[in-house]
Amino acid sequence: MNGRATLLLGAVLTLAGVITIGAGALVAPAEGNSQGTAWTGMMGGANGMMGGATSAPGPDAAGFVAGTTASPRLVRILATPVLRFSPDVVTVKAGETITFVLTTMGPTVHEFMVGPAADVAANKDGTPEITDIGMMQTKSLTYTFTGSGPFAFACHAPGHYEAGMKGTIVVR
Repeated sequence: MNGRATLLLGAVLTLAGVITIGAGALVAPAEGNSQGTAWTGMMGGANGMMGGATSAPGPDAAGFVAGTTASPRLVRILATPVLRFSPDVVTVKAGETITFVLTTMGPTVHEFMVGPAADVAANKDGTPEITDIGMMQTKSLTYTFTGSGPFAFACHAPGHYEAGMKGTIVVR
């Protein structure tokens, strides 16, 4: 095999591996994980490949403790290679402070914006966001949900929002 073919094969295998790892992380979130609670498996959770603390239980889970500005609740979100967030619905308590921990699972650079749904949809300047989240990078953003909403989150990298890379915040 010549050098160019070897390089191309290496790039294809690397991309396939990233997609496989990302898909494996999305297949089985922890039981009851519709609220961005503890991930299990290769990519998250206390024993996962990515390591670190797990997300705290959401408002509908036993043991729920609302996040505060002094001690925000963690919500882990994956930006997938198929231009989706997982989970794409997060439930919060009114007035709760959340630290979103976002990890990009594919070769595409993403961003993460959160706030009032109209501002997020319009990609309004001044709406809290993280930009330039590269492959396998993790970045965080803390936000307090004051008011009744509606609230949302999205990626406005070119074409991503239009492809469906957005999510909903449910306030209880």
